[in-house]
Amino acid sequence: MRFLALPLIALAACSPGGGNDAAPANGVLAEGPETAVTNVAATDLPAGVAELAEATVPGMRIAEAERKDRDGRTYYDVEGTRPDGSEVEIDMLVQPDGSLKAVEVQRDIAWTQAPAPVRAAAAATADAFSPERVIESRQVEDGRILYELFAPGKPKEPAMEIAWKDGKATVLTERAVH
Repeated sequence: MRFLALPLIALAACSPGGGNDAAPANGVLAEGPETAVTNVAATDLPAGVAELAEATVPGMRIAEAERKDRDGRTYYDVEGTRPDGSEVEIDMLVQPDGSLKAVEVQRDIAWTQAPAPVRAAAAATADAFSPERVIESRQVEDGRILYELFAPGKPKEPAMEIAWKDGKATVLTERAVH
C-alpha cells in the first residue's frame, strides 16, 4: 500500500494466532524477502483486476496499481478510493492458473484507532516503539485483521505485525506471507 507515496514492500497475511498470547522476546520482525515492484497504469491492468476490485470493494475508483513479485508469487496492489472518498488498497494474488484472488483489503489508520488490546500487545514487547505508520489489513480468507506497524525511519516494511480476531490480539513472530 503506498498511500501518499510510501511503498509497502512486505504485506500482511495469515498466521495462526490465539488469544492475547505472550509477546515474543522483542516483537520486531526480521527483514522480509526482496520484492520487485513495477508501477502499472490503471489503463494497463491485466484482465480481471478491475472486475475483482469492483467485486471486493463495490464502487472503488482505481487510482494506481503495482505489480509485486516476491518469493515466487505475483501480486497486484490496486489503490484507489471507496465511494465515500476514503482510501483503500486491495492486494490480489495471481494464482498458478493465472486467475486472481483478493487476499487483503487495507487502509492506513492512526495508531489510536487500533483496538486497545492491539496497542497493549505491541507495548508489551521488549522492543516496543511508537509506530510512524499503521496499516489495518483485513484478511479476505479468514476475516482476521492484521495491524502492520512501521518503526520510525523504516517506511519500507512493517517492523511488527499484530493479528486481531474475536477480541484477541496476537503479536506475530514471523513475517506474514502476503
